[in-house]
Amino acid sequence: MKLCFSVDALSSAGDHAWRLLEDGKHWRPSSFAEALQPGDGKLTDRETLQAWVGRRLRSDKEFCLIPKDKPGRFDFFMRGIFAHAIIHRLSSAPLPDREDLIQCMASSTPGTAWLIYLDLAGHFKALDTNKNRIIGNLDIAVRGEVASAEAYVGKEAASKAAYVDGLYHQFLAGWWEHLNSRRLSVFVPDTEKLEELDQIRQKILDWEPEACASQPPT
Repeated sequence: MKLCFSVDALSSAGDHAWRLLEDGKHWRPSSFAEALQPGDGKLTDRETLQAWVGRRLRSDKEFCLIPKDKPGRFDFFMRGIFAHAIIHRLSSAPLPDREDLIQCMASSTPGTAWLIYLDLAGHFKALDTNKNRIIGNLDIAVRGEVASAEAYVGKEAASKAAYVDGLYHQFLAGWWEHLNSRRLSVFVPDTEKLEELDQIRQKILDWEPEACASQPPT
């Protein structure tokens, strides 16, 4: 699996976006989460990327944008321009496995607030939300709802074929959206909005990585 990240800035209204360049200081106007262009920054270091995610920015004549602070815990309004991590896949993407979902659910003991999610490699994982954060988590490609009851997590839930089938269908649709949008932490779509499972599966199998992203990441 070959991938890198870019850093995009988005206005609070969502009507303006910018892309961080490879010097790590200058920005260019862009479409949010667009394909890589020559000169764009391609980040692979998680610590550097994490420092950007959620950072507030402001306009600047020389650099276009400059970083400010990260919002505080009680900064509810989140107005302004903020930085986001965008994933760029340089190799083919896997098809998530239904049996992997079953094993993940079965190993998640009811009574804990679990988040079932797909990581960047297309593997199902369970996150204890009492100990780990969801917002800004760079490992989450697709996420479901947080659940702790036996009807949703644990061996009993994993044994219900109809429930597993429905959840797997949702996650596959979310995985396709993740691949197509280049965004992290995509919510699984509502069941009434889903295409047929075979259609989604074929879209994932036919998906191709970015052609222009074959340059070595910096």
